[in-house]
Formats: sequence, structure tokens, C-alpha cells
Amino acid sequence: MTTETPVAPWYRQPWFWFLLIFPGASIIYCAVAITIAINTENSMVTDDWSKEGRGINMSIARDQKAADLGMEAQIDFQNRNVTVNLSTVEGPADFPYLILNLFHPTLSDKDRTVQFQQIAPGRFAGKLHSDIDGRWYYDLRGPANEWRLKGETWLPSESGITIKAGESAQG
Repeated sequence: MTTETPVAPWYRQPWFWFLLIFPGASIIYCAVAITIAINTENSMVTDDWSKEGRGINMSIARDQKAADLGMEAQIDFQNRNVTVNLSTVEGPADFPYLILNLFHPTLSDKDRTVQFQQIAPGRFAGKLHSDIDGRWYYDLRGPANEWRLKGETWLPSESGITIKAGESAQG
């Protein structure tokens, strides 16, 4: 006497699904990873390393030029009005304008550029288009981009920012 038990169809077999789940999960994971990699721009990677190296050398030279000139700046923020008092070892700085770049540490779309016009020898005025707060990196440059003063600060600042060439911000 033999009794034949009916065999369930293939899609009702538990071993089939157990063996299929791991390769299926890896295919889905790879598809998601490839989709994210294709649709996301990685701005941290650069294609031209030699160009980046030359840029770093130019930045160091600009910092050294500011130190050689003995530059010192006081940046004051009053609401959206910004003033800069800039001096060198020879006295008040005489430039037609200055440029202040404000870089957000994580979000590049929040970066700001402020152009200052000279209102008196060594004194410059500019205006922000919107309020800013939080941690910022800054970069103050002259019109010929031959020197720069840089640092990091928290804005808004009640006492302003004091920058000396080769030192970090205070304020």
C-alpha cells in the first residue's frame, strides 16, 4: 500500500523562498545603491588633483602676503550692515573695495559673498542680503586677490570679529 501525498506547487515550497530571499535581497540592495550613486553628485571628489595642489600653494602665498603686510581687520555686524576697519603696518589700508566670502561648514547653497566699498581710508561698508546665524568660515580678500585673511566664527557676533594675519578670529 502506497499513499501518494499531493505535492504543493513550487510557489508554496518554503525552501524555494528561503533560498531565493538572499539573492533577491542583494539584487534589490545593489539596484538601490546604483540608483543613489548615479543620481547623487559627490562634490568632495575632484578630477584634477594637480590643479587643487596649485590652488593650495596660492592660498598659502596669499596668507603669507597678508602676514608680510601686517594686516589686521575688525569686522562689525549691525543687523545686515557690515563694516570693516582694515589696517597694515603702514597705516590704514587703501583699496577701492574688499570681498568677504562667508562659507557655511556643510551647506554650500548658504554661502554668501559681501562686497565692501571704501568709505574712508581703511574703512569699508557692505550689506548682507539676508540674516545669518550659526558657524561660518570667512575669507576677506583684496581686489587683486593677492592677500587674504581667513578664519572661523559664530554669527551674529555682538563684539565683531578681530582678525590678524596668521591668527584665528576672536569675537
